Amino acid sequence: MSKLITLLLLSCISIPSLASEAKLENIQVMTDVQTVERGAEALMTDCHSCHSLKYIRYRDLVNYGVDKGKVDAWRGDLSMDAAVMAQMAEADSELAFGKAPPDLSLIAKAREGGASYIYSYLVGYFISSDGMPGNHYFPETKMPDVLGISGASNEKERAEIQSKARDIVAFMVWAADPNGPERIRLGYYVIAYLIVLTTLLYFVKNQVWSRLK
Repeated sequence: MSKLITLLLLSCISIPSLASEAKLENIQVMTDVQTVERGAEALMTDCHSCHSLKYIRYRDLVNYGVDKGKVDAWRGDLSMDAAVMAQMAEADSELAFGKAPPDLSLIAKAREGGASYIYSYLVGYFISSDGMPGNHYFPETKMPDVLGISGASNEKERAEIQSKARDIVAFMVWAADPNGPERIRLGYYVIAYLIVLTTLLYFVKNQVWSRLK
């Protein structure tokens, strides 16, 4: 029994130490149309062959303001109401990677750390001393370094890749809640309406009570 308790204590001590080895880069992303469009373009170029966004329709991109010509090029013969599905069949991706790559529609909400985790993961690839690729934040990943951060030869190239990663993350944050900006905008109107209504009711209440007095 004492050995079991000792092992449990050791495991509790080791978990934080392992997590601290790869601290997430804390980032904030903008979800304006221009940034989301750049992120969508980068994702369609580098990630769409394997990953789907089954809860996003091509029409959603156009409705948000993404250039329709670009969306038409991405969807090809598919309907505007078709979901953004991976180009590679699920069976083929399972054969290539051992399991199908995850759908990216809700990934920004599904992963603890959200945007910071995804960004850290994308730029967390490295080449070890023995020449093997790895990732600081998800060592067991089967996904290759699609952005090429591990092969960046200088700071300028690395900065460009980091900028692209930010755009991709911005798109994923938008995709996880595409109605978020509209809901926030509507919220301002609702708050303004409540303030005006409360003010009017206050004056009405004062008039009613003044007559009763």
